[in-house]
Amino acid sequence: MRLLTAIAILAAAAGPARPAETDSIDGVVKAVYDVISGPAGPRDWVRFRSLFADGARLISMRVTPQGPTPTVMTPDDYAQRAGANFEKAAFYEAPLANRVETFGNIAHVFSTYESRRAPGEKPFARGINSFQLVRSGEGWKVMTILWDSEREGNPIPDKYLK
Repeated sequence: MRLLTAIAILAAAAGPARPAETDSIDGVVKAVYDVISGPAGPRDWVRFRSLFADGARLISMRVTPQGPTPTVMTPDDYAQRAGANFEKAAFYEAPLANRVETFGNIAHVFSTYESRRAPGEKPFARGINSFQLVRSGEGWKVMTILWDSEREGNPIPDKYLK
């Protein structure tokens, strides 16, 4: 019974994106970083899902012995995969620099990021999140996040660090 009460309290505290988060491109990108970052424990996956448009995808690039391979996920797939890790380990990801391009109701944000286990610690990873966003009657929503990590032979160019 206590577990059900705790789940109900968490569900009531969780919620969809706030209007300020989807009113602007910067707001929705910041909200994505905010919702996935935090100490070990659950994330607000209701809020996370509300930042994405219908049909959205998250795509991570992985290097395998056969070469680069995309891993395609829905927001729900990502919540399930990443959520299991976030439950056990702190994870903080923040943008270093964003390059924004817009046309009409579409936008592209090249967002250079750093990942840490605690605020202020040395990053354990860096890379670029390529956000594609769409504007609808609900404001700006993420359609795709495609990302690749910095590694030997794949440094982040200086132009994406400013």
